[in-house]
Amino acid sequence: MSQRRAVITGIGPITCIGKGVEGFWNGILAEKSGIARVSTFDTSVFNAHCAGEIRDWNPAEFFPPHRLKRLDRYAQFAVASAKMALDDAGIAYSREDPQHRIGVSFGTALGGVCQAEDQHIRFLKKGARGVSPALAVQVFGGSAHSNIAIEFGFRGVGTTNSNSCASGTVAVGEALRYIRDNFADVMVAGGAEAPLGILTFGAFSIIKTMSRWEGDPAIACRPFDRLRDGFVMGEGAASLIVEELEHAKARGARIYAEVLGYSLNNDAFHMTAPLPSGESCIRTMRDALADAQLAPDQINYINAHASSTQLNDGTETMSIKEVFGEQARKIPVSGTKGYTSHPLGATGAIEAALSALALDRQWIPPTINYQNPDPACDLDVVPNHGREAKLNYVMSNSFGFGGINACVVLGCVHD
Repeated sequence: MSQRRAVITGIGPITCIGKGVEGFWNGILAEKSGIARVSTFDTSVFNAHCAGEIRDWNPAEFFPPHRLKRLDRYAQFAVASAKMALDDAGIAYSREDPQHRIGVSFGTALGGVCQAEDQHIRFLKKGARGVSPALAVQVFGGSAHSNIAIEFGFRGVGTTNSNSCASGTVAVGEALRYIRDNFADVMVAGGAEAPLGILTFGAFSIIKTMSRWEGDPAIACRPFDRLRDGFVMGEGAASLIVEELEHAKARGARIYAEVLGYSLNNDAFHMTAPLPSGESCIRTMRDALADAQLAPDQINYINAHASSTQLNDGTETMSIKEVFGEQARKIPVSGTKGYTSHPLGATGAIEAALSALALDRQWIPPTINYQNPDPACDLDVVPNHGREAKLNYVMSNSFGFGGINACVVLGCVHD
């Protein structure tokens, strides 16, 4: 019996450069950052001041007032991105007619942590009576997939992982497994994050992992640049409809890409620093290639994790060179967080969506804000301007805090 195959038939991004497939893609083509100075709280007590805020977010576009009472910002992003992806894929849904073969695989690093921050302030001011009665069901990470399932009537497999910055990639990879293993015919896979609260932002600032850039916020995130000085936190979401190939064909669905391979491991080394040897990063890329049944020289583009920290970008470059050998300097490798910032657990889903669109549009997104070449990052980083290219197979990497490494491989559908 042949292995069940999984394809991407719908995409729903919510990012600081645009919402929806075309809004997001137009933001990529504009080759400009969505990062700005934080507007919702005072950052003067911190050494970081920039973020990728969703400044045009209007939840009333997606939810009636009675639903909003139970959905914090993180869950709003999750459910709205799922709706965008479902509508893009043409998947029918109804709470009154629930479906048992559609599931949800989602990811987040911090879940409803900012709602907890806000409610704690209210508690200090007004006591228990000031706290929202919905708080208990808003703060936990699993509210993402639970609310998606409730909203659309999906009674299939449901899970939300919390694998730090790799969460979105893990969600897509696990969706592949659920399709392959016949747990579902359709999976809503993605990630959401709304971490821009003063305490959460400050916590990352305190450990000195975020950019301290004081100049134009648009160039605060500089992947692979010699002067990069830390990641830029952001918010947002992306959902992908991962569907069994024959199921998609039977309903005449548009197919963006096939999900071919996935891997996940841990450095078992440090909570914030990558394993210096890159051994686990190397293994996750090799294992994803093996799962996809591809050789390294078949990969045409890599969307790198490229968080714009000195350690990550250098270690990832070293790892790519080890996996791809002499071919490494010929493969386009871009870091796209200069566009979207780093919405933590949502990032891998956003970058998987971008990788699928790169395949669909046959265009490689650039590494924007690249000004100072770094000898330690001597790859073809597609500096500042994208390019048309013949793409058959792409890889997307996510390397998160806690030493969590995940990788997915996507490709054009070949019968």
